[in-house]
Amino acid sequence: MATADYIMVTPYTARGYGIFEEIKAEFKNTDDSFEYIPAKLKALKGRDGKTQESATGLYPHAGFLSMFHYLRRYPSTETNRNRLRARMFYQHFLGIDVMQQAPRVTDASAVAAKYKVPTMEASDCVVCHKTIDPVAGVFQDFNFEGAIGPRKSGWYQDMFQAGFEGEDMPASNRWQAPQWLAERAVKDPRFPIAMVEHVYYILHGRKVLQLPEDIDDPLFGGKRRALLAQRTMIEDIAQRFTESKLNLKVAIKAMIGSEFYQADGLATVVEHPQRKAEMDDLGLVRLLSPEQLERKIAAIFGKRWGRLNDAFQVLYGGIDSITVTERNADPSGAMGAIQRIMANDVPCYHVARDFRLEPAKRLLFPQIDPDVVPGEEASNQKIRQALVLLHQRLLGHDRAPDHPEIERTFQLFSGILTDAKAQGRFEPRETYFCGGREEFRADDPHYTLRAWRGVLTYLLRQHDFLYE
Repeated sequence: MATADYIMVTPYTARGYGIFEEIKAEFKNTDDSFEYIPAKLKALKGRDGKTQESATGLYPHAGFLSMFHYLRRYPSTETNRNRLRARMFYQHFLGIDVMQQAPRVTDASAVAAKYKVPTMEASDCVVCHKTIDPVAGVFQDFNFEGAIGPRKSGWYQDMFQAGFEGEDMPASNRWQAPQWLAERAVKDPRFPIAMVEHVYYILHGRKVLQLPEDIDDPLFGGKRRALLAQRTMIEDIAQRFTESKLNLKVAIKAMIGSEFYQADGLATVVEHPQRKAEMDDLGLVRLLSPEQLERKIAAIFGKRWGRLNDAFQVLYGGIDSITVTERNADPSGAMGAIQRIMANDVPCYHVARDFRLEPAKRLLFPQIDPDVVPGEEASNQKIRQALVLLHQRLLGHDRAPDHPEIERTFQLFSGILTDAKAQGRFEPRETYFCGGREEFRADDPHYTLRAWRGVLTYLLRQHDFLYE
């Protein structure tokens, strides 16, 4: 993340960087936009013909710290002077939010009038800028948008010299400044802690607990105990991460094996309601992101739904990395509506198509045909067995044919058929949008295609499908 002397590229981004022809033989599938391989870029050449200074002839890769995407995500200005990038460096790589550490100046105008350069002279300012400004100077050769472009008039003289934590960066290292910073960051004892906190967020979908501030809060004691327990776990995993020579896989495995990941906080609260505050952050229950849900649908049905990567992405809690940069994991009314649309659309497309295939090629109904209806015991067993397979495939549950949830789903299937027969007459083919078109005629004389569609809609609305 910080010291990688390469960049990960796909066949498509390799074309954008102009290196595809050089490395295309290393790709397994040049049409796969999700296949990544490491690559090194040559020193960049500007439009004016000048080549970036480099002792190796290569771009000085340093993980995220030198990635155009990362630097552009945190742009700079003539007044900000890379301080945002420095702040995010401390937050992402050392787990420190410098804005929370900085004191608030009560009279900024008085400070500005008293000192010529307040950020280097006023104690209230220096306490923060002494840390931030040197790191900001490390990024001095990157322009406001994150591309290589040193300031024409040179770096600002009214800022502390480029460096890190009291160590000045030698001028000879300026061409590889991000690498110089990365080498020191990974040796900082705060680095492994920050990385484990990232792992926690990736696996749990929520950030680590923060120190409770209101000592008069009646739940203060429980929140504090939860924080201390979590910090102990994070520090233990960070120690193992350090001993593994910063192998992130070790941290991920350790986190998955931790009590915070394995425990069922909800069940514990039912038995001990007085411990709700300290158990609130235990266990893994989170709404799948739009991207995760699309991939899950593709894995189960063989094709993505498609609408969560487009019209519904932001509404369903996703980000566009421009105006929306924080994911919303709290369900809303709009999310519920999208879930209902998805639960209707996906079965509509797949049920009839799956039955058109040979049984051995079916993903959803390999052991049953549309003419099997409830009634005889043999037919009932076939239907229940098909439901067992659907519960396993969609929800990940291995349930016996006599399980209450299988029985509930069986009654749903039977009830749909009973309601259809009660109408006296129904259209003997699937609806137009779900397979009834002339070019894809799906006859449904027993109404079973529509009944199975109802079953899938029911399963796709389940908590176990939408959450992890």
